[in-house]
Amino acid sequence: MEARAVVKGFQFCTWIDSEKVKRRPPSGLARFSRRLKEEQSKRHVLVAAAHLPKSNRHRHVAVDYNHWNPASPVESGNFHAHFDESYVLKTKSQEIEPYLKGRCIYLVGMMGSGKTTVGKILAQALNYSFIDSDTFVEHEAGGKTVPEIFKLYGEGFFRDKETEALRKLSMMQRHVVSTGGGAVVRPVNWKCMQNGISVWLDVPLEALAQRIADVGTGSRPLLHQGPGDAYSKTFMRLSSIFEERGDAYANANARVSVENIAAKMGCRDVSNLSPTAIALEALQQIEGFLEEERGRARVF
Repeated sequence: MEARAVVKGFQFCTWIDSEKVKRRPPSGLARFSRRLKEEQSKRHVLVAAAHLPKSNRHRHVAVDYNHWNPASPVESGNFHAHFDESYVLKTKSQEIEPYLKGRCIYLVGMMGSGKTTVGKILAQALNYSFIDSDTFVEHEAGGKTVPEIFKLYGEGFFRDKETEALRKLSMMQRHVVSTGGGAVVRPVNWKCMQNGISVWLDVPLEALAQRIADVGTGSRPLLHQGPGDAYSKTFMRLSSIFEERGDAYANANARVSVENIAAKMGCRDVSNLSPTAIALEALQQIEGFLEEERGRARVF
């Protein structure tokens, strides 16, 4: 295998097969020696890329994705990733983790934006625990599902329980928390999340609507049924919800735009992005926030 890395700012590394050439098969010892050198070369390039100068929150990472094969979609639950991609994610997480000082990471965003999938990857990379705030509420409600809670007690009851859950979670450390899509509408919830670092997963509404329409809206109590096809109904309702919440999402400490990642990759469909790539971008944006935070501390 031949190592090839294209570096601009913080770069992603990928490997391509070298051209086959006709030659006498090497001896067992020669093959072992050559393979060892290749592995050392790979590790050297990856470590060098992971320790390039850091970018801040307001400068998006310049990554060359031309040779990257996207893994499965974000909501698929398939966490398989290219070795290089996972290695860089782990290296970056080890670099950032000491500066987090145990603070929780709160993922906010619209329903279907991949908070649970990406959150589990981040938690694993950082050696954190993962928790879904909706699951926490369901446990506190005696095992009733979110749709059942909405139906039996109404949205107001659910929001109260959600706030209670976030208040309890805010007293914990070393957790990645996937919040409900509407958690951002209450200022008291933001007060709870201020104990940690909030990250907005920003996904285009068209992609969200298609993703949700494909799997059905049964578990989404805020998506009303009405005339028209599933995609159109879902898109219209999501648009209305985003109008109410868009400004609130922007209060997050860091923003991960999957549209920007797709543009850098030359990928036309954001649903084809690897969840590990989104997690890596989240770490980069968290790193930028931490740098700004340290800068403000030095000023004062």
